[in-house]
Amino acid sequence: MNFCSVCGSASIVRKIPNGDHFERYCCEVCGQIHYQNPNIIVGTLSVWQNKVLLAKRAIEPRKGLWNLPCGFLENGETVEEGARRETYEETAAFVEIKRLHTVYNLPHARQVYMIFLADMQHEKMSETSESSEVRLFTKEEIPWSEIAFSSTAFALKKYFENPDFPGVHIGTYWPKN
Repeated sequence: MNFCSVCGSASIVRKIPNGDHFERYCCEVCGQIHYQNPNIIVGTLSVWQNKVLLAKRAIEPRKGLWNLPCGFLENGETVEEGARRETYEETAAFVEIKRLHTVYNLPHARQVYMIFLADMQHEKMSETSESSEVRLFTKEEIPWSEIAFSSTAFALKKYFENPDFPGVHIGTYWPKN
């Protein structure tokens, strides 16, 4: 951060503000503390007749690989609304949210995934500007070596281990250094 978004000053320093315990960008002119928090990623693990909906990514990152439909939560949306929107944007499928299925942490990327278990309203789905292919898969058909993100692999594995599990699966990915 080079300039304060409140007063425009270039007097930005990283320090631990009084009463805090994290280092943050602080403006030495107006005193504004600039908090940086993780992004919330929302999406669905959508099911139709015991098959799960996956989309082949038509955009970077990980273009050409399969993923659950997920994306950034927008301001003014609930997490459920965002998950339904992202599912529609990537697959043109209408879904009904059943419950939260997965919370998946990526601390290094400053992201938290919230993936909901959902039922597809009908079998209608199609490619979109974000997906080059959209398909329903049985457990045996999942292209595991072509899964785009660890969050998708985690959510799928937990679902297939016990589709009727009533709780929320929590996972974290720590990159190997």
